[in-house]
Amino acid sequence: MALREQPLNIRDADFVFENRTVRVVAVRDSPEIELAGLKVGPFEKGNEYELRLWLARELEKSGIVHLREEAFDQSGLRKIHWTERIQAVSRISSLPKGFYPRLRRLLSELKESSRRDPERIRDYELVKRLSQDIVDCRLKKIVSLASTLGHKDHILKNLTVEEMNLYEKLDRIISGWRSEILEVE
Repeated sequence: MALREQPLNIRDADFVFENRTVRVVAVRDSPEIELAGLKVGPFEKGNEYELRLWLARELEKSGIVHLREEAFDQSGLRKIHWTERIQAVSRISSLPKGFYPRLRRLLSELKESSRRDPERIRDYELVKRLSQDIVDCRLKKIVSLASTLGHKDHILKNLTVEEMNLYEKLDRIISGWRSEILEVE
């Protein structure tokens, strides 16, 4: 697999995630609105629209639209955790699109809600443990992949953009190290 010249880092991946187009449903009528120099609307109750995620979230906070995005919660995270744990080290499962940005947002939301409601601390700690385990498990597999010679395209296709960025960096470092060790003068 050819390495990209400029791999996406985590901040870039978050930016791409926040600027992706999502579907929303207007929950009330609203005239055209100017937000951050961008004009949106008018909105008619019950109609579907496509907006950038960051904009949809702001309009949802204002009670104008409802975001039609699949939920990302503890049960989904548990399924991912289970799948990741049963996979062999030489295998890596695919993750839902936008997994890491969604995971960071879920952790942030749970952390914030646990500050307001101490009963939510357990939820936050559970999700944090599951997340750490998933990340650690995948990290071991990525390091193993980067240090293995041979054809890996079938496995690499399951990496997220964040993981691919890490893999490419590790692959360059390990390949360079390997070359230096085996270099004979």
